[in-house]
Amino acid sequence: MRADLVEGLRQAPPVLMSTIPFALLFGAVAVGNGLTVAEATLMSATLFAGASQLVGIELFGHNVPAWLIVLSVFAVNFRHILYSAAVGPFLSRFTFPQQAASFFLLTDPQFALALARDESGKKVTFAWYMGFGLALYVAWVGTTAIGAYFGRLIGNMETWGIDVLLPVYFMGLLLGFRKRDNFALVAAASALSSVLAHIYVGSPWHVSIGAAVGIVVAAALPPKAPEASE
Repeated sequence: MRADLVEGLRQAPPVLMSTIPFALLFGAVAVGNGLTVAEATLMSATLFAGASQLVGIELFGHNVPAWLIVLSVFAVNFRHILYSAAVGPFLSRFTFPQQAASFFLLTDPQFALALARDESGKKVTFAWYMGFGLALYVAWVGTTAIGAYFGRLIGNMETWGIDVLLPVYFMGLLLGFRKRDNFALVAAASALSSVLAHIYVGSPWHVSIGAAVGIVVAAALPPKAPEASE
């Protein structure tokens, strides 16, 4: 158990290199949209939702109706329904309180690493899951507070190049699945549909539409037949 916990903690630093600047960005944006440092920190502590927090806070700042904020956040986070279904078999052996904590900490990197760990033949234990997930959670909440406190000193995020870290990070997660069957076709279909949805439907729906098209294409394409052994 202890070994799994330590392994999870050791896998967190590379991911934190991309999530910490993103948390700083959220903290600064939250204060810029009228939240206090305490409110911004509480939002990260209770939601822990990354991109959807930015979507929500930007809409809050423009006095958008509450139902539209909820709908927009749901659109961004729709992929977590799929994540939950994928990691469900790993978490089925956990107790109910452990499952509740695990689903709360379910993020993009948590999903990707849990899947990769299972495919490598290692067991997804609660100790490993918590080691990795809590490291991200504590860093996210703490860095949000720092970003909110010093937000006005950061200035324009584009000047520092912080705004490109999240897309680069997601690209890294995507490429981790490049060896799977029909990867190129599924990724191309999802990317193209997302771009078209962004143009004709608008944000944030292009995220869910791109994901949905990718799922449909992946389900429609047959997997490659296994090579016959000599």
